[in-house]
Amino acid sequence: MMIFPKVGIDLGTCNSVVFLPKKGVVLREPSVVAVSIGENKVLAVGKAAKEMLGRTPETIRIYRPLRDGVIADYRVTQAMIRYFLNKVLGRFKIFKPEIVIGIPAGATSTERRALLEAGKAAGAREVFIVKEPILAALGAQIPIESCSGNLICDIGGGTTEVAVISLGGIVNWKSIRIAGDEMDQAIADYVKKKYNLAIGEQTSEEIKIKIGTALPEKEKREIQIKGRDLISGLPRTIKINSLEVLEAISDVLGEIIQTIKLTLRETPPELAADIMDKGIVLTGGGSLLRNLPNLIKKSIGIPVILADEPLDCVAKGTGVILDNLEIYKKTLLSKK
Repeated sequence: MMIFPKVGIDLGTCNSVVFLPKKGVVLREPSVVAVSIGENKVLAVGKAAKEMLGRTPETIRIYRPLRDGVIADYRVTQAMIRYFLNKVLGRFKIFKPEIVIGIPAGATSTERRALLEAGKAAGAREVFIVKEPILAALGAQIPIESCSGNLICDIGGGTTEVAVISLGGIVNWKSIRIAGDEMDQAIADYVKKKYNLAIGEQTSEEIKIKIGTALPEKEKREIQIKGRDLISGLPRTIKINSLEVLEAISDVLGEIIQTIKLTLRETPPELAADIMDKGIVLTGGGSLLRNLPNLIKKSIGIPVILADEPLDCVAKGTGVILDNLEIYKKTLLSKK
């Protein structure tokens, strides 16, 4: 019997994480691809492509092939998956791998098909698609097969997905296309409005990571940033503090909390009671924002647990499925 390599991929809007059974997370790279416009050739993928953001000549275009967690550019997504597979499989490339990929719970059948086809075209023998909240819950070590309810909130780059999971399936869920990217955009808009300064994607992301907070803190953190003055057109440096960042992103956080509330409102009473006891589990890169668990707890009145290594939960979930592929083939996975 041939043993085919198995690979789990969390294709995120911002970052993609690749998981190999027995090895764990082997690759974590930005979901960015650089393409030369003339000959339509992929020049760089991942970190190398992200470093080119905002610095490219007219002959090179930078793509983020996934928008809101689903394929926005088929060909570029395929090139990205192929790059990941080549990088992690190395000498095992002769055997086509079986891959498990996460997809947002709210993805349409067309979006699912595009992902299946991109995976196959990138060199996979078989592609299995699993809803991301299920993967995030498995990766956060939540016993999803039990008959009690669990609420998972996965805040990624492009989407926030809130799902109630019981008996191995999603009972109800809400998905909004508001997450980490929108926080970055809100920070850039704020700086533009208040300081007349234009800053790039990478700068606003850096502000969020270094001094972003979901609640006011006793000590204000500060960071110096460079940008282009919108009036003089010249480079300028300003200081921005954590309270300003909080003001900038508060609307985005409000929408995420509203989504959790709406999901809870539609949850059957028995499961809602379980969630009151167990709390809400946060996964995804967006959940790393300082004080976010406390803000959600204050707003909703339910305990909030931040999963271990929230960035890797979906990828680790693919690992759980790869280890038990035969069992899950029957229940969770759809090849359609």
